[in-house]
Amino acid sequence: MPTRTHLPDPAAGRRMILISLVLGCCAGLPPAAQSMAETPDRAAVRNVILILSDDHRHDFLGFHPRAPKFLETPNLDRLAREGAHLAQATVSTSLCSPSRATILTGQYLHHHRVVDNQRPVPPGTVFFPQYLQKAGVTTAFIGKWHMGHDSDERQPGFDHWVSFKGQGEYFDQELNINGQRQVVPGYTTDVLTDQALQWLRQQQAAPRPFFLYLSHKAVHFPFQPAPRHLGRYDQAQIEYPQTMANTEYNYQTQPRWVRERRYSIHGVDHMETGRFDDDPVPDFEQLYRRYCETVHSLDENVGRVLDYLDQAGLAEETLVIYLGDNGFHLGEHGFYDKRDAYETSIRVPLLARAPKLVRPGTTLDQLVQNIDLAPTVLEALGVAVPAEARMDGRSFLPLLRGQDQPWRDHMLYEYHWEWNFPATPTLFALRSTRYKYVYHHGVWDADALYDLKTDPEERHNLVLVPGYRERVGQMREQLFAELEKSGALAVPVMQPVGERLDQRKLPR
Repeated sequence: MPTRTHLPDPAAGRRMILISLVLGCCAGLPPAAQSMAETPDRAAVRNVILILSDDHRHDFLGFHPRAPKFLETPNLDRLAREGAHLAQATVSTSLCSPSRATILTGQYLHHHRVVDNQRPVPPGTVFFPQYLQKAGVTTAFIGKWHMGHDSDERQPGFDHWVSFKGQGEYFDQELNINGQRQVVPGYTTDVLTDQALQWLRQQQAAPRPFFLYLSHKAVHFPFQPAPRHLGRYDQAQIEYPQTMANTEYNYQTQPRWVRERRYSIHGVDHMETGRFDDDPVPDFEQLYRRYCETVHSLDENVGRVLDYLDQAGLAEETLVIYLGDNGFHLGEHGFYDKRDAYETSIRVPLLARAPKLVRPGTTLDQLVQNIDLAPTVLEALGVAVPAEARMDGRSFLPLLRGQDQPWRDHMLYEYHWEWNFPATPTLFALRSTRYKYVYHHGVWDADALYDLKTDPEERHNLVLVPGYRERVGQMREQLFAELEKSGALAVPVMQPVGERLDQRKLPR
């Protein structure tokens, strides 16, 4: 991967030029979409706050029609009510580190090369906050970095740095605060929000615009809510996903690896913590309830940020974006985790509020992805996307403004097999507004085609149905043509670290 170390000069950074080459590389964009973007109203957005959650699935929002009836997310509901809900938002890779690298670079996995949770960030990688700094924007990162495995070292692009190593802990986390490490007692979601509010208070009277990236650990497994909310949903009735049942009806057309995965570490019948499906039932229900309580604890802290913006008089000029780094299964197809290309894995909550920019109560159904976050934040703050950034995404700010904007009609997805979590194969997917084709690489198994309109649960694989043969061929050809054009067909291989299979004591 070539290094990208050249940053734009401040004068160039302040000009709103949307590079046509950047737009041209977005999957499925019509030629009209490659025109120059309009200059945003700089009076509408002065600051941006990006709040990232971990493993928060797209439909666990109180206002969502598919949310558990008992789940309470009043502050995320408020963001949607006062701003926009991008209802079809997805990630290009459903895994923590690759998704986070995509958010910061605007690039697909095969371009930024942070392929898994162990791979370091390649030297010379430029994160979009570096362009903001050059343009005079004050920047801060607070929370979970989780790239380069266990590193908490300060990263380029941020004037203020608060982070921790790896996945971190839910309680009494050791934080690296601008190079000084200290254990800060308390529930980490609360503590990170405290750190964010402290920094925001320092910016209230500052002359420069700011960008805050608040990156939470929550709601990552093992799910742990704030103690004040532990047991909040103990009496709630859990509705099991239809595809969780271990029946022939659920698995008769699915690839073999799908059923086999339910008995792996990421399945509801996995060997590490016992069975979830029949005996005892409360195990799965406890997992489900703790997840919801952790979401509620996170929502409460989102509300603290929104309340501060109101009190400080910053709400009117601040774009607040809430995003999940990937989805998460809670029993669907017999899984709990992400990684694969099913809807509950790749779809994420994406909310945006800017009172002078976004009409309240807006719902957008365009296929927005995490590759689009970087160019969107840059455009909102009046900073050009430089050609050398080679971003794969495009700004969805015009969509937030309510402009009739041509957009992609499909999205790309990729995931590469991990030696330490081998139950999910390397796969590539192409998803349109209705159909999804999934190619499984390196396994003797069937591929998949789902009709998301008639089968939103993705229970029925149509890949071998004669009536869909032509569609399968077309989507496969399109998928590989775009992957080849983008340079995505070189499969990365990494030597296992730590204990090797040949060093283990295997059963005889």
